[in-house]
Amino acid sequence: MLTVVEKTGKTVEDALRAALVELNTAEDCVNYEVLETPSKGFLGLIGSKPAKIRVTLKEVEADSEVISIKQTSKPLDTAILFLEDIFRGMNMRVDIEVKEALDGIVLDLHGEDLGILIGKHGQTLDALQYLTNLAANRDMSEEKVRISIDVENYRKRREETLYRLAMRLADKVKRTGDKITLEPMSRHERKVIHMALQDERRILTYSDGEEPFRKVVIALKR
Repeated sequence: MLTVVEKTGKTVEDALRAALVELNTAEDCVNYEVLETPSKGFLGLIGSKPAKIRVTLKEVEADSEVISIKQTSKPLDTAILFLEDIFRGMNMRVDIEVKEALDGIVLDLHGEDLGILIGKHGQTLDALQYLTNLAANRDMSEEKVRISIDVENYRKRREETLYRLAMRLADKVKRTGDKITLEPMSRHERKVIHMALQDERRILTYSDGEEPFRKVVIALKR
């Protein structure tokens, strides 16, 4: 288990956040030493130096063992630190709003020009969500938390768009009798289409193809 790391950052605080993410723990569970203080250099450019720190996990006095991640770090805290580190590396200012959901926690991201975090049909957002869940639940054998990531309510808007698309294409299939194959979609988006048309007595939907090119087919029931 990693217990000591050295990190650099624009400020000591930035370097500390990066270290906490790598150690997957909370600030009150570490000691840190400033190895180099940040310097702006001449005119803020030439000779500038980042802050450099050494961070060490605290030890438990009772049995001299290092405090485990499970005892000291909450998945939500780790998820937020993980995302903040990513946004800092991308030089993006992003506010993270925490919401409770029936099946876990939603982190709704707010800021300017966040389209890059969504990607085509939410593919980048899905990848970011997957990585965040891996980081947050790492070494948590029990009580894992499901974290969903959204960008200014994008997912709800996308589901509404898919619902309208499904109803419109189902009407077309009824008129023409020809089946329609949609473009490749994620498992979640395919489920939205299937659920939207599940009560249509004349319509049959099924998925065809292999991931990541699996598609929904809308056809008439025979």
